[in-house]
Amino acid sequence: MAELILHHFDLSPFAEKARLMLGLKGLAWRSVEIPLVMPKPDLTALTGGYRKTPVLQVGADVYCDTKLIAVELERRCPTPTLFPGGHRGLALALSAWSDRAFFDPGAGLSMGLNKRGLPDAILKDRKAFFNFMDFDVLEAEIPHLTTQLRAQADLVEQQLADGRAFLLGDAPGLADVNAYFPVWMARGNVPTAGEIFAPYARLAHWESRMRALGHGTRREMTAAEAHAIARASEPEPGQGVDPADALGLAVGDAVVVTPDDYGKVPVHGELLTLQLHEVAVRRTDPKCGTVVVHFPRIGYRVERAA
Repeated sequence: MAELILHHFDLSPFAEKARLMLGLKGLAWRSVEIPLVMPKPDLTALTGGYRKTPVLQVGADVYCDTKLIAVELERRCPTPTLFPGGHRGLALALSAWSDRAFFDPGAGLSMGLNKRGLPDAILKDRKAFFNFMDFDVLEAEIPHLTTQLRAQADLVEQQLADGRAFLLGDAPGLADVNAYFPVWMARGNVPTAGEIFAPYARLAHWESRMRALGHGTRREMTAAEAHAIARASEPEPGQGVDPADALGLAVGDAVVVTPDDYGKVPVHGELLTLQLHEVAVRRTDPKCGTVVVHFPRIGYRVERAA
């Protein structure tokens, strides 16, 4: 199997999701550090403009969004599974909960409680990126955001109430990774996190078990080396278009793929795959040659290019 290359930065909570998936599976991987803020020219050369963190590269295939990264890691390395007990659909569905309902208040508190001390470059970048936050009223929103983070953490505490080790049973999986990363983010960025999470003893023990999963075996790589691998590789064949798809698109059509929440940077390319849960486009860049960029369908708009 070609090397797994994760483009990320260490402080990224969503990258922590991917690192934990790699740890749960005990995988070796290469690490390419990307900038915390835009511009990110080496990353966007691979993705066609997509700026969210992390991105998984395997040869000349580029996988965006942790939901799809989870599915791809499971396809390539099925054991140990990210979906113990057959809870694949539930674990993937919980991504929508953790990525927004749990993540958003923690991100708001991270920004609101630290706003006055943030470097101007980070503040400017996050104002443009996090369009779900009103930075003008963030400090006034701190009490409300605190209630939301507490309530979400309590849901995890309730799920652990019967003494189980992990959220869906005795083995860790994607459901745990989904729930863990907002807590990890808050512990590192929200000054009041200790007070917020103090009542939740089961959550604290579960956090220890999650940390023990580790991050697999990491080795550093430069962006130039990753680009060279992409240039020297052939992407996997496309899967074609689902005949039941409602968009009326065909393989070879010029399309645009855009996240529908935030970081709405459109990616243009030639359509290769349009299935129920995945869309993939082929594109070429001078730095990395011809690559195929893959996205999940849930949470992304696919449109014919104008």
